Amino acid sequence: MLGIEINEIQIEKLFNAERAWANLPFILEGVPLTLLVALSGMLVGLVLGFFLALARGSDYIWLRWPARFYISFMRGTPILVYLFVLYFGLPVVGIKMPATVAAIIGFGTNSAAYIAEINRASLNSVPNGQWESSRALGFTYWQTIRRIIMPQATRIAIPPLGNVFLDLLKATSLAAMISVPEILNKAQIAAGRTVDSMTMYITAALVYWPLTMIFSALQDYLEKRHNRYL
Repeated sequence: MLGIEINEIQIEKLFNAERAWANLPFILEGVPLTLLVALSGMLVGLVLGFFLALARGSDYIWLRWPARFYISFMRGTPILVYLFVLYFGLPVVGIKMPATVAAIIGFGTNSAAYIAEINRASLNSVPNGQWESSRALGFTYWQTIRRIIMPQATRIAIPPLGNVFLDLLKATSLAAMISVPEILNKAQIAAGRTVDSMTMYITAALVYWPLTMIFSALQDYLEKRHNRYL
């Protein structure tokens, strides 16, 4: 039932370097849109996730429970289903949006749930004495958050936030399912045109890899920068 059928393996058909090189410029056309969706989605997630984290840790039940429900729902549902709801489902009720906008909203609002939990843990890791000292100095709540708590919490949050972004960058490939012309969508078109799916998908993977390496290096730089005083 779950058996794998293996016929004669043809190694020469695994990857055609000449065909990959010829189609690489076309696949690379999807890079700008991939970065746009990933970076915009991350920005939405960071802003929304920050306020969700504050609401999640609030003493007010009317803030805490809606935030908990949102985080639970977003973490408990597949992002692809959510993208389909935004792009194919909302037009049924009269709300239409471009595929790229749907992807940015989908990835941004979904990643916000994970970012909120990272932010909440990072904020909670700052000793309570910092809050008490700030109140003693006459700082308001938002002054304490901005000047005292956030600089300390940011150092702790950078590694997991970097991982969230790398996952988001790779997850943009799902946007191909709603016709966003990003890297995988271009690879699918090239695969249909050349009738060589293996080469085109391996080429797409080789495009994603250096992108993640660049942002991993940026993450390392930010970690060292924020840890320089330790």
